[in-house]
Amino acid sequence: MDRYNNIPVITSPSGKQMHQTVRYPEIPRSESDIYVYTTIGDRYDTLAFQYYSDSTLWWVIANANSKTNKNSLTPPVGTQIRIPANPAITTSNYSEINIATSTTTNTDLNLNNSGY
Repeated sequence: MDRYNNIPVITSPSGKQMHQTVRYPEIPRSESDIYVYTTIGDRYDTLAFQYYSDSTLWWVIANANSKTNKNSLTPPVGTQIRIPANPAITTSNYSEINIATSTTTNTDLNLNNSGY
């Protein structure tokens, strides 16, 4: 899943092109979720491949674990993390909230007051 496919590219007043802000959905807990303790060498992308057969879904696992560092593909060793049982719900919710924002055109955006 290329999660940026439907995110529009916008242009700032200075001419810099960037993706519109991406919003992530809440990931509801489920009795079917899997809990694991991380070990040396674990990364969100390899865990996503192990549990979902799709390493591009690493962000589902990272976002499900709000207490871990979001700026790293590597969760802290020895940390218990949650692997959501059904990433399809999260990817569907992601698409819904970001498609709603992607209908805004560049002319609809007021980038002059956005700090860009």
